[in-house]
Amino acid sequence: MSNQINNESTVPVIDVRTIIPRERHPLIFQTFDNLDEGQAFMIVNDHEPKPLYYQFLHERENQFTWEYLEEGPETWRVRIGKRVGA
Repeated sequence: MSNQINNESTVPVIDVRTIIPRERHPLIFQTFDNLDEGQAFMIVNDHEPKPLYYQFLHERENQFTWEYLEEGPETWRVRIGKRVGA
């Protein structure tokens, strides 16, 4: 359990709750595109980020990993990583 917490604390965190809605997805995709293979970051949101997941499926198919770390009801945390070989 402590390893998971340590891994989570070493990745950059984007708290999108503090970002203007129209700027959220572009920032998230820019952050993803700047990752090296095998790296990840975490987003924190106040709602289920399912539309973002579907956008990743469409625009970065087979290039990303998506791991829910917390699933509401008030806070969602998702670890998004760049696959090796992507």
